[in-house]
Amino acid sequence: MVDLKVKKSPHPHIAFHTNQKTSLKTYTGTTCSPLKKGLPKEIQSLCPECKEVIEATLFEHDGKVMMEKSCAIHGDFQDIYWSDVDLYLKAERWVFEEGKGVMNPQVKGSDQCPDECGLCNRHMSHTGLGNIDLTNRCNLLCPVCFANSKAKGFVYEPSFSDIVKMLEIFQGESPAPCKSVQFSGGEPTLSPHFIEAIKKAREMGFAHIQAATNGIRFHDLDFTLRCKDAGLHTIYLQFDGFKEDIYIKMRGRPLLETKFKAIENIRRARMKIVFVPTIARGFNDDQVGEILKFAVHNIDVVSGIAYQPIAFTGRTPQEDRMKMRYTLPDLAFDIEKQTGLLKAKESWYPISFVSPISRLLSSTRGEEITTLTCHPHCGLATYLFVDDDKKATPITDFVDVENMFVALQRLSKEIKKARFKSFSKIKALNYIKKCFNREKAPKGLSFEKFLYTIEGLIDKRAGRRDGKEKTFKSLLLFGMHFQDLFNFDIDRVKRCVVHYAAPNAHLYPFCAYNSGSTLRHMIEKNFSKEI
Repeated sequence: MVDLKVKKSPHPHIAFHTNQKTSLKTYTGTTCSPLKKGLPKEIQSLCPECKEVIEATLFEHDGKVMMEKSCAIHGDFQDIYWSDVDLYLKAERWVFEEGKGVMNPQVKGSDQCPDECGLCNRHMSHTGLGNIDLTNRCNLLCPVCFANSKAKGFVYEPSFSDIVKMLEIFQGESPAPCKSVQFSGGEPTLSPHFIEAIKKAREMGFAHIQAATNGIRFHDLDFTLRCKDAGLHTIYLQFDGFKEDIYIKMRGRPLLETKFKAIENIRRARMKIVFVPTIARGFNDDQVGEILKFAVHNIDVVSGIAYQPIAFTGRTPQEDRMKMRYTLPDLAFDIEKQTGLLKAKESWYPISFVSPISRLLSSTRGEEITTLTCHPHCGLATYLFVDDDKKATPITDFVDVENMFVALQRLSKEIKKARFKSFSKIKALNYIKKCFNREKAPKGLSFEKFLYTIEGLIDKRAGRRDGKEKTFKSLLLFGMHFQDLFNFDIDRVKRCVVHYAAPNAHLYPFCAYNSGSTLRHMIEKNFSKEI
């Protein structure tokens, strides 16, 4: 192990700084600690071997944020948490720590995360995206898969009645029912209930229905059209780059022709695609810019890119991890270098940065809506606005986003308390307009179109309403670095907004389900059948 001593932060004014509140409370009245800010700091993590809760230190070394932890039984562990300290500190400056979890958690007496998961009284966010695994079967055997798709001897495949019950769990969340669901796996299209599940989700009123897929079955146009007719909106398409050897190494077979055929069929069916590349250093990190340029060129069918830095789900030697470890700042800098479209330290913000828009909509509508109160280091995101000439402009080039979101956060509280809400709404619109620079905006993007587009990005049903011509083509770029046992941060799990539903009527945070406690294995074992 390299001897990395914990150094004092070069930013002493924020070292060990916490939010002004000394404690937070969930809807159930459970007291939780706010996030610590600055470096160095102590957090809770897990031992990669025994998975016991242990203390970990986050500290700066050579411009990177490192994690160091020690298990009394299994020894010392070290890894890169974020590869750029400035972006790390920027992300945590933009925390709107307002998550209160849910009013009706399935586990009501949990004392410590993540021992009693599903969702518990200590969880601090509601569901932003609901996941339902339809099967553990797959038509690929990807070495990088975090799901249990290599399982032998049993099949996990919920019945249709189980799927309906899981959809009902998401809809029953209080006070903000989940409006977006993603069917996943395994390969969800192999489930005998795939089309039926999509239809049911549409009938139940889900605003956005997705499928996470390798795209092999979308090679068939008839199948693709049936998915569209059933109510599928977006295909989260596994897409790792433009070199066939990448797919051979990462997915076990050539797949480029299949990907391009799937894209064309999805275009003909008038659905949308979000590309989902798994990025590993030395394998396909040179492709992140090419994927972005391809998405801009195909903006008629592509609505976003969900970059996923590789998570190490098995026993991986430290030397190999360090060679392949790819973090969110790596993504930001590589996109800047490979495309010139975005600036690494200026264009990207944590995913939770947009929560003031949701708060504003909640206040004006008089009801709670989905708000992304996830941990600032779960993901980085930005938007590109693409004109008819396929010229892409980052939102940060023509909108003063920092002042806008601070103002919206303040105004949302004013509107919620106001007796006459119309005046406060006008104040909000006027302030947004002040932050919008028409001269720097993309060609054809008026302030009115900008407003409609922003609302559509937060509320998918609003984005598909009548008057669609008022919206503007936009591309969501985000990186989600799902945790593994080597970089596990329990504070992230407590604030997770991507939740799996299981047949036992519980919801589980993504990183507790797939890494950490690896609850996926427990669920699949308990609700599977032998073959």
